Amino acid sequence: MRAVRVTAFGAAPELVELPDPVPAPDGVVVRVEATGLCASDRFAWLGHDDGVTLPFVPGHELAGRVVATGPDVRRIRIGDRVTTPFVCGCGDCPQCRDGRSQVCPRQQQPGFTHDGSFAELVALRHADHNLVPLPDGTDAGGAALLGCRVATAYRALTGRGGVRPGDTVLVIGAGGVGLAAVLVAATLGAEVVVADPAPAARARAAELGAAGTLDPAEGPERVRELIGDGGARVAVESAGRAEALAFGIRALRPHGVLVQVGLLTAEPVVPVPEMIAKELVLAGSHGMAAADYPALVELVDSGRLDPARLVTRRIPLPDAPAALAAPPEPGSLTVVLP
Repeated sequence: MRAVRVTAFGAAPELVELPDPVPAPDGVVVRVEATGLCASDRFAWLGHDDGVTLPFVPGHELAGRVVATGPDVRRIRIGDRVTTPFVCGCGDCPQCRDGRSQVCPRQQQPGFTHDGSFAELVALRHADHNLVPLPDGTDAGGAALLGCRVATAYRALTGRGGVRPGDTVLVIGAGGVGLAAVLVAATLGAEVVVADPAPAARARAAELGAAGTLDPAEGPERVRELIGDGGARVAVESAGRAEALAFGIRALRPHGVLVQVGLLTAEPVVPVPEMIAKELVLAGSHGMAAADYPALVELVDSGRLDPARLVTRRIPLPDAPAALAAPPEPGSLTVVLP
């Protein structure tokens, strides 16, 4: 099979021929229809993830069809169209048995703990526990995004933030997860305001349903002006900047919730007195377990949510090495079609 392989952190990725993967007894092999290019793929390429060992094939956000199954697989069949959460649980630990595979202590992640989906084929373990069936009519590029950014945004908003129709939501950072959060929150009937320093990212957020946008330099008081009622009820921090956490907390109304999704590169300063006085909640969120996917897939299958709207560029696999190494463009989202 053809695959993109990284042999040195930060060095040019290569398009190579590799042996076709073989399914583990509890696993499958999926022929990749589409795979998203995510910021975390770039972080892995640069060597910023301690769990990645060289050489490796990046890619964790995928959709495709099962072409081979291991002898212990019971629920998944050859020919099934599937995606998978980027966090794949072991299926046996207390967290997995309780439907919380996104925090499985023995989790695996394609493109990080083993070869990923920047390839024609990808092997996935614990298939019966992790794979999510997809409707045949779903756009491949949009379906791939259900593996990471759309599912991450959906659970941050619904599972951790408890977003309901009519809620006010602040999204901090209009990257991949942030733009997905805009699309999902607007679909759920929330009023969305987006804070991002890049004009192109703010413009893209407006196209996807944001009612208002601002540069974070304008301060949290500008959020309260745009939203009213004392601020947002839910804020999603997806920028991964330490100062953004305090910005989000100060933009919340009393009893608001800040959901931290972005991975911070420095320890944040948390305005604890304000959290106490306003009885605020700070919640972490790390992807979504396969057990929580049915409601999201139903939103897509019904036509209410179209994740393909997030895609701005589709490229063939030979173009993926250059795309992986290129600086990200604000507001853009690339999908690779092997």
